[in-house]
Amino acid sequence: MTGAEPETGITPGGKDGAFRDVLAADHARRGKPPRHFTDMDQQERQEVCAQLGLPKFRVSQLANHYFSHLSINPGDFTDFPAASRQEAARRFFPELITPVTVQKADQGTTIKTLWELFDGSRIESVLMRYPSRATLCISSQVGCGMGCPFCATGQLGLTRNMSTGEILEQVRAASHMMRSGQVAGGPGRLSNIVFMGMGEPMGNYRAVLSAVRQISALPPKGFGISARNITVSTVGVVPGIRKLTKEGIPVRLAVSLHAPSDKLRDELVPMNRRFNTTQVLDAAHDYYLASGRRVSIEYALMRGINDQVEHARLLAKRLNHYGNDWAHVNPIPLNPIEGSRWTASKPEDEQRFLDILHKAGITATMRDTRGSDIDGACGQLAAKVVKLQA
Repeated sequence: MTGAEPETGITPGGKDGAFRDVLAADHARRGKPPRHFTDMDQQERQEVCAQLGLPKFRVSQLANHYFSHLSINPGDFTDFPAASRQEAARRFFPELITPVTVQKADQGTTIKTLWELFDGSRIESVLMRYPSRATLCISSQVGCGMGCPFCATGQLGLTRNMSTGEILEQVRAASHMMRSGQVAGGPGRLSNIVFMGMGEPMGNYRAVLSAVRQISALPPKGFGISARNITVSTVGVVPGIRKLTKEGIPVRLAVSLHAPSDKLRDELVPMNRRFNTTQVLDAAHDYYLASGRRVSIEYALMRGINDQVEHARLLAKRLNHYGNDWAHVNPIPLNPIEGSRWTASKPEDEQRFLDILHKAGITATMRDTRGSDIDGACGQLAAKVVKLQA
């Protein structure tokens, strides 16, 4: 991911060689999204204001409305000249995402939203409220080009990258839902962001990093969600991990490993043919050394495939090679996807897997499978329209 970054999200080696991105039939066919306030730097924002005949200080007011008040409604711009409100909203806050369906699970504490984008593309985000936090799982690409066979999103192929504005609109909408009490439990605050929805975040590095900076900046320059509460996930795009390491932003890195050996991971995570387990773990450990933050190792447990004693022991050996307490393993009970031959591990195998890791001195916690009944859990996002019961 060095130099000019391709808009398509094609990763190094993704057009030929050992790994090729899986592309959707309509890949990159659509135009670019309208430019949003969050896509612009300060100079561009001021230039648009000048075109509207507005002074520069109006930019700060718009930022305050967006990031502090979570509003893009011109009716709320009461500090703006009445004659300029509609046009300012049109130029700075074009409608980028529109809800199609909203599904709820877990007594209303898990909410999955299917969004339609400007070009008819569809993506999903999942808001999960816990007793001590509220976490939003957001998408960064339309579809995904990584082609992991057990993941619904991976079966879609990659259509296009999302803009910074499209990514951040998911955050603003969820923040507003929490603040206004639309989530079971009453009014609250969105506290955590995970880039674990649709897409490979490292395949859209530039927009994702811009979104991270604006999510973590204090209002009125951002949403004020601590960078330490932001997780960026990857299947192991090593150049992206290396680039993120140099940014010096204390986000948590999550690596979707899913297998302890190259032979098995080549089958489960095709990107492994481009960047193998040693390269991925080396880069992840270097991220830990640079940031001081433990890396999350994501590991979807699949019955009879990667959940046996030998797999757990080899995983422990591979991680302990780098020293102690640098990684936290999240075994994930595989969430079923329609038509898949991959199935969840037996409960006794899940527990045995955990026990082996713990005995090897590795911190490991079984991942919660919130939202699986509405296809909102890890690996289930496929942007499907469902008919909701009245």
